[in-house]
Amino acid sequence: MLRRAILVVSCATLGFVGGLVLTGRMQSAGDSAASQRAETPSDAAQPSRLAAGPATLPDLTGVAQRAIDSVTNISSTQIVRRQSSPFASDPFFQFFFGDDPFSYRDRREQSLGSGVVVSRDGYVLTNNHVVTGGAERAVTVDEVTVVLSDKRELRARIVGTDAMTDLEVLKIAAADLQTLGWGDSSKLRVAEWVLAVGNPYQLNQTVTLGIVSATGRRLGGSLATYEDFIQTDAAINPGNSGGALINARGELVGINTAIYSQSGGYQGIGFAVPSNLARHVMDDIIKYGAVRRGTITGIQLQAMTPQIAEQLRAPNAHGVLVVNVDPRADAYSEGLRRGDIIISFNGTAIDDASHFFRLLSDATIGSTATLGILSNGRERTVRVQIVQASGGRTRV
Repeated sequence: MLRRAILVVSCATLGFVGGLVLTGRMQSAGDSAASQRAETPSDAAQPSRLAAGPATLPDLTGVAQRAIDSVTNISSTQIVRRQSSPFASDPFFQFFFGDDPFSYRDRREQSLGSGVVVSRDGYVLTNNHVVTGGAERAVTVDEVTVVLSDKRELRARIVGTDAMTDLEVLKIAAADLQTLGWGDSSKLRVAEWVLAVGNPYQLNQTVTLGIVSATGRRLGGSLATYEDFIQTDAAINPGNSGGALINARGELVGINTAIYSQSGGYQGIGFAVPSNLARHVMDDIIKYGAVRRGTITGIQLQAMTPQIAEQLRAPNAHGVLVVNVDPRADAYSEGLRRGDIIISFNGTAIDDASHFFRLLSDATIGSTATLGILSNGRERTVRVQIVQASGGRTRV
């Protein structure tokens, strides 16, 4: 009887302990499952956080192909006059014999570059130096040939040239050509992706990728008088001049024009004429045969410096200094005087003389411009008439 009682108690005890063990395992399993269910959303969210990180480079293959179809190869042959006598540049020789016409010899030279088809009926935009070869003593441009992306070679006619922006418009006899849409270069932002398309070193239809490094760059008048360049690190080399700079939407935002290089090749600093300026120049050349630019008659200007600003009690060196005003000029009648500092043009603050020159050049012929003036430490406004420039530079 006692043995049976001990057996019953032992079985009950084992059952109770087993129940606790099973219950514990079930709770552990439940906790584990709950833990997994709680962690799953976090883990699932991890890829989305990664996806929301730095954006990958967009697929630019279609954009590049359209640009390739619109960019041409341009070759030009010029008759260039070169010195043939070793004494022609000698001051002693010139003093006694003058500029001897027999000391020069005409020779044929060829230049190569790129161009962009800007209309379906055959207008091509390129650089002036691509066609002239940059020759200082070029007598005539003998022949210009445009090679399209489909390998057609066509003779081109020079429609017009603008040396101030180093741009030139050509015309070829063709129709239904592939063109690029115009982009708004004023909306370009630093670090925006751009593609440079051209024919460097005669390697046709070359595409390079980079970003906008800066806008509104000046090169010190070494290439063009009207300077408002886009700077880019997209690889630009000799032969790229006149080619297209396009944004990620495939829009033409610039005409590749120059590079900064100590070796003659790519060093990560290239320059392009902004599309807004290039389009304005092209439209004027096609419509008028030349670019119409605004000016103010009877004034002479000078760039500001910190020393001048200090002498004239100006807060900074922004703006442009008026160094002379013709008393017979309308600007004098309106109150503009020598020593005035022009600090704004139609409400736009002026950074420097080059900035003022660009604003003045782009002003509508016949319009009236409002100049913000700083005179003897006081600000006032002067209204002046904008007339068409005769070709000379407004600044000195």
